Amino acid sequence: MSCSLLEFCRLQELKTVRDYLFQNQKTEPVEEKNQTENELSWEASDWESAWDSGENKEEEATSATKVEEEETTGQREPWLQDCVVSLSPCSDLLVVARQQKAVFLSAKWRTDDSGREEMTLAVSWTGTLSTDEGECVSSSICIPLASQKRSSTGRPDWTCVVVGFTSGYVRFYTENGVLLLAQLLHEDPVLRLKCRTYEIPRHPGVTEQHEELSILYPAALVTIDGFSLFQSLRACRNQVARAAAAGSDVIQPPPLAYKKWGLHDMDTIVDHCSVGIMTLCVFDQMKNASILGGFNASVKGNPPAMSQYVTVGGGPYTGFYYAVEGSTQPLLSHVAMAVASKLTSALFSAASGWLGWNKHKNEEEAVQKQKPKVEPATPLTIRYGLPDSRRHGESICLSPCNTLAGVTDDFGRVTLLDLARGIAIRMWKGYRDAQLGWLQVPEERVDREFSPSAPLPRRHALFLVIYAPRRGILEVWGMQQGPRVGAFTVGKHCRLLYAGYRLMGVNSVTSKGWQLHTQQVCLLDPITGALRTVNIPFHLALSDKKSERAKDLHLLKRLTTLLRSRGVEPDILESEVKSALLDIKHPAIKKQALESLLSNKNAPVSCLTNITCALHDILKQQDPEAVDIELLQLCSSQLKLLQLYTDIQHLHSAADLEACSKNQDSLEGIEDELSRVGPTLQRYAQLTSRPSVSFAQDSPDSPLPVQAFLSQMECTEDRELRVIRSSETEWNQLGNFMFWGCLCGKSPLHKVCDTLQQAGISPQQLLSLLLSVWMQREKEVLQKTEETVRNLHTLLIALSNMPGAVEESWDSQSISPWWQQVRSTCIQSHNAAAALLAAFVAHRAAKASITSRADSQLQSEWEAVSLDLEQWSVCVRQLEDVLVLQTLLLVPPPQGAAGGAAAQCSIKTLLEGGTGGIADSVSKWVFRHNLAPERLKEILQKMEDKEVDELEQKAGEEGKEQDEKSQGDTDTIAVCQRFPHSLSPDLLFAHCCWEYVVQWNKDSEEGRYLWWAVEHLKLVSSPHIQLGISAMMWSTFIVKRLSAAAYLMEKVGKAPKDRLCRRDIGMGDKAVTSFLGCCVRLLQILMEADSAVEEVSAPELSVEEVWCGAEGPASLAELALEQRGVHYPLVQHHCLLASLQHAAMTFSLKLKPLSLFDSKGKNAFFRDLTTIQLMPSGDMDPGLVSARQEFLLRVLTSWVQAIDDPSSSASGTRPPPLPSSGPKADWWPSLCLELGSLLQVNPDILRRHLVCELYNQGLDLRAEEVMLEVEDKDVLGSQLLVLTGQRLSYLLLHSQSQTQGAMELLARLPPTLCTWLKAMDPSELRCPLVPLPQTSRLVGRLIEILPENHAQYSLGLHLLEAVEALTTED
Repeated sequence: MSCSLLEFCRLQELKTVRDYLFQNQKTEPVEEKNQTENELSWEASDWESAWDSGENKEEEATSATKVEEEETTGQREPWLQDCVVSLSPCSDLLVVARQQKAVFLSAKWRTDDSGREEMTLAVSWTGTLSTDEGECVSSSICIPLASQKRSSTGRPDWTCVVVGFTSGYVRFYTENGVLLLAQLLHEDPVLRLKCRTYEIPRHPGVTEQHEELSILYPAALVTIDGFSLFQSLRACRNQVARAAAAGSDVIQPPPLAYKKWGLHDMDTIVDHCSVGIMTLCVFDQMKNASILGGFNASVKGNPPAMSQYVTVGGGPYTGFYYAVEGSTQPLLSHVAMAVASKLTSALFSAASGWLGWNKHKNEEEAVQKQKPKVEPATPLTIRYGLPDSRRHGESICLSPCNTLAGVTDDFGRVTLLDLARGIAIRMWKGYRDAQLGWLQVPEERVDREFSPSAPLPRRHALFLVIYAPRRGILEVWGMQQGPRVGAFTVGKHCRLLYAGYRLMGVNSVTSKGWQLHTQQVCLLDPITGALRTVNIPFHLALSDKKSERAKDLHLLKRLTTLLRSRGVEPDILESEVKSALLDIKHPAIKKQALESLLSNKNAPVSCLTNITCALHDILKQQDPEAVDIELLQLCSSQLKLLQLYTDIQHLHSAADLEACSKNQDSLEGIEDELSRVGPTLQRYAQLTSRPSVSFAQDSPDSPLPVQAFLSQMECTEDRELRVIRSSETEWNQLGNFMFWGCLCGKSPLHKVCDTLQQAGISPQQLLSLLLSVWMQREKEVLQKTEETVRNLHTLLIALSNMPGAVEESWDSQSISPWWQQVRSTCIQSHNAAAALLAAFVAHRAAKASITSRADSQLQSEWEAVSLDLEQWSVCVRQLEDVLVLQTLLLVPPPQGAAGGAAAQCSIKTLLEGGTGGIADSVSKWVFRHNLAPERLKEILQKMEDKEVDELEQKAGEEGKEQDEKSQGDTDTIAVCQRFPHSLSPDLLFAHCCWEYVVQWNKDSEEGRYLWWAVEHLKLVSSPHIQLGISAMMWSTFIVKRLSAAAYLMEKVGKAPKDRLCRRDIGMGDKAVTSFLGCCVRLLQILMEADSAVEEVSAPELSVEEVWCGAEGPASLAELALEQRGVHYPLVQHHCLLASLQHAAMTFSLKLKPLSLFDSKGKNAFFRDLTTIQLMPSGDMDPGLVSARQEFLLRVLTSWVQAIDDPSSSASGTRPPPLPSSGPKADWWPSLCLELGSLLQVNPDILRRHLVCELYNQGLDLRAEEVMLEVEDKDVLGSQLLVLTGQRLSYLLLHSQSQTQGAMELLARLPPTLCTWLKAMDPSELRCPLVPLPQTSRLVGRLIEILPENHAQYSLGLHLLEAVEALTTED
């Protein structure tokens, strides 16, 4: 509530700014370097100290210290006082200039160490501003220009930097240092630039002031109209931007319109202010006319409008000039345009060089030196002044209201001038070199604005800010004769920056609804780089001794300080606060003080009650008309709340045990229900009681502070209490405070209910609080189920019997809002066990209530039937289902599973999830538990085989891990039994399939997810659902990636590497291989389902009776059944492509998959599977068939190489079984044969190739199996003959271990056979060293399959003899 100095921004890189501006003053010569804008120059000493030898270390240390000292002193020297500094009123641009150089600093936001966003000013441009030789910057100003867009809210579009030079030039720049406009208005140095912008008039009689820029020269004053300047600057900026973009020259802008006054009758002028247009009153006009014209002077009817200018300097000390509007026309001078940007100047000079336009240097210099014509000034004589021959004015600062001005002089005085009367009204002494600024503070929104009559305008207080650098002090003074309201000790080298204007280009229309964020006064500290603003509260303008409001505010501040202080004794705190509160006179401030007291956490309840009571008594004793009604109502309502809080606290703390024992209620009717759901409740409690982390302050057992109680309760006009529902946590805390003691049996239930009823809280709100605490404290409830249920029943009956709870007019055939409220809470609750217990209790209470009403009305023995009871029965059944489902969802996943938080379900979420919501929840649980499809099938099989009882027996016998597993199985079976329709095996498998494919889509590197999705799909027995799910999976997730893989393989011509796969398909190469395998399986399932659809009728989807009200999205099964049938040949076509891609990726083969098909085949790919496409038919081009055959042969070769097992091939035993997946899978040969028949490749060629490859690899037993299926035995015989020859050739001629017997045999062989063996090349064999018995068997088979009339039959017989001879020798 007092003056404060707030830092709102900080300058970065101050050292860079200083070094750049004072470069030539350094002691050491510094070479000019083209550095980037934010680059810091390296000190030579740093380099030398790093690289010199160790001998000069002491010397270096001394020199380094000196340099450091110089830098520190240099930093602390008042260097900023030698610079021209100007700050934009929006504080987003700061200009620091010295001589010819300038640095622009722009606003940037950055995050500090504590994570808060803070504004900084960082260097955005540095450069030289002067263009003429010898000229220096003498004055500068930053003018923010308003945005013309309709959506603007008051932020500037851009900021123009106006700079005045000693040559007389005024130049206009953008924030990036691009020159827009330059104009020579007078051939003297520019002394000062000042600006005036539009201000909304506060009173109807105030003249609306025009915007203008005024430029002061030693004997002249130039004013430029703001509107024309605004338009010219915008046009120039747009033109420069276009020229820079197009690389063209800048078009010369039109000249600026301005007025130029020659200021006479004053010796020296150093500063000025343009007060604006003023109109004299009639008396002043007559007085002036009679003084100037004498007795017979004539007076005009309407007084003329005049512009007032006030100058300071010497002889006289202050001068007042008046220029009558319309006495002179605006001048248009020749505009001296500088080149707009470096780009255009570079282009122009380069172009002149190329085209031979280079003039002589002398001519160019002559053109440059030729100055534009300067218009003469209109003379303006001084009207009057303040003569003081020895005093010289130094600066003048105009107030925002244009009626006062502060003037500093060389005698160290600050004078306050009344500009309307032209007199000095106040003077301060001892402020040498003072800097001034003004602050206009609006009044806070108070009763004046909301008065029943016409609202009064907001008052504004005016303060003068004086910075005395010699004393390092900043003072704030109230105007006009007010005291000093604030003083701050600041540095001696600061600069007080006062703009005195806002945005240019604003008018009364555009400014409506704008929030102009401008700082009035800023203090810049060059040592820390901090920019601070002065914050002054309005009431300080009223702070004389008679101001009651100021005294009240002081008391409020004292009271706030007292409440904040810790460690004060409660009695002392109470007396101090009471005296301060009762001393406050103003009702609004007294109310504020009471509210801050009641919201304080340190004050105890007794203290609050006593103080509020004392204030209430004093208000009651006063005259009723003089008392503030709102304050009295606040006191009485808060007293009532405090009393209620104390009463409830007392009832809970000093429990009446006798009263508690009376509360014992019979649980007849509920006990059966409890025993029925007992095991499920026990299992649920076991799963929810797992340890978890929570904060102590969030514990529900922590006491409710009185402040929290008061903040949640309010008094209505009819003296009743209403609970405010803000957040769920606070609501639960309040319910806990009121009812938990009763539910535990520690507090007298009926007394608590009576107290709450008497306080006037509605039964509906009490019911809501009771149910919220019941649901929240579920864990504690389950520990003492019977006791808490009995107490809940008693409380519910007590609340139901309150007036206003159950309507008197309630009919049994309509639904009671009271019981509907309980049902709604149970339906929405995620605490399944607590909701079920509450439903049991409410069902019984409702039944009792309905029966008693029926008895009183009908007096009969008939059982009462009610719509409410019907709804309760459905609700209880639904809650039992939810409890069983929630118990399953709470089962924790095993170690290493996907994990994630357990899903929360309620009746509401299940009904909103549609008919498939239940299956969807269970499928998510299956995914979290990493349950394999076969495992899920096994569990469902057990359910059908009625093995549940056995499982339960096993659970008690086996170990813990097995126990958990079988317990999980039991939970799953229990859920499936509760939902026989919603969780039928087909629906569950379908949902699991979809869940896995969705998870795979999120993380496609996990190929296992897609594999399991397909496995789940395979287990769906209904072909209709299978077909629909497959088609949806294909179109939603698969086809896009499969097409990406096909096009990528087509592009690279082989199995792509990992990097390319990740770039184009979004997964690694291994994942792509797995994906393609899944695609093949999916399309096969799709084809099988399509074939089976005709044979089986579509399944009827049904749902459990109590869950018929489900409203939500269509279930997955419904969507699947709505899918259209697929075109079988098109699916087969895609399956063919996927199989080829899968083979290429598995064996890393070269393949362009799309090139193996003709144009029809290519066009049919990746079309919608439900459409009928033009498919390839007839005989295929032999070239394509050849390419297909070659690829399939390569696949078979790669498979044979992959399955080669040296241990099995060496021993002649039966080969080991092959895996079911991967490159060694046993189905690759059959797949190739199947593909061959579809691709018009002769399958016999493939079989013969496979036989030869297997023999080549030494896998004779596998080869013999395949040989049986070969049709063309003659060709195979010829192929195998060569292979046998190669084996024998290796054995007899090329083996390293040749025996003497082998040599002798070679000699005995027939010459033809010997020559033939020598011609063989054993290097073609991948496994040349095969045991002789295997080769003997091969020759035997060879003789069997070769017909006797075959050309090479005799050669075969010779081979047989040779092999037998070798075998007998071995």
